[in-house]
Amino acid sequence: MQLSVLSSGSEGNSLYIESDKKKILIDAGLSGKKIENLLANIDRQASDLDAIFVTHEHTDHIKAVGVLARRYGLEVYANAKTWQAMNAKIGQLSVEQKCEFPENKCLTFGDLDIESICTSHDAASPQMYKVMQNDKSFVILTDTGYCSQKVLGKITGADAYLIELNHDIATLRTGRYSWSLKQRILSDYGHLSNEDGALVAAQAMTDCTKHIFIGHRSKENNLKDLAHQVMIQTLNRYQKKAIVHDTDIDCATKMLTL
Repeated sequence: MQLSVLSSGSEGNSLYIESDKKKILIDAGLSGKKIENLLANIDRQASDLDAIFVTHEHTDHIKAVGVLARRYGLEVYANAKTWQAMNAKIGQLSVEQKCEFPENKCLTFGDLDIESICTSHDAASPQMYKVMQNDKSFVILTDTGYCSQKVLGKITGADAYLIELNHDIATLRTGRYSWSLKQRILSDYGHLSNEDGALVAAQAMTDCTKHIFIGHRSKENNLKDLAHQVMIQTLNRYQKKAIVHDTDIDCATKMLTL
């Protein structure tokens, strides 16, 4: 299994994963053209994709879902409530393209096993994904206000993680956002802070964990160096070691082989 974080942040999110038999996106929250260009940057083509798996219906996760699905005849997977919430936003798709992937289920897709796990976010029915092939696994945990012990148990011991370190709490509190928006971000239905996301990483990882990608970092309320520092300090405190990768908007990471 190979992967690249094409883009991660409040302005757009998309992740590419490939195996011997399948090539998928998890979310497509930028324009179709940008995603095509980001794929080209890692020597991949959108025309080779098989499907898009959607976490939830917010624009920064579905902006190009309809465009890419129609252009390349892709299947789109989401749970029933997410389909209801995003139908009008992504435009017309054929019945064959619209695939339901219920919450807290495991789907075999070619040689990949993909598990949907509920998160806590202000969307219709948000879910994260754990992607597995043979004895390797990769977990995407973004857009959640907290990580419950139940979820932590499901994601512990992956080989690599994309984990949200969305905001620095002090910067958010003193920033220009409205009080209502600040409350939303800080709530159990908002986003993980630097400290909370790093703590989840430290608690979930085991000796088999080799890579952690820092994702969904806010341009307004965070800094790359600060988020990286908090992650490293937290891992050191828990005596955990992994290669920490920073991610950005419109900047695909190099292909990583698990």
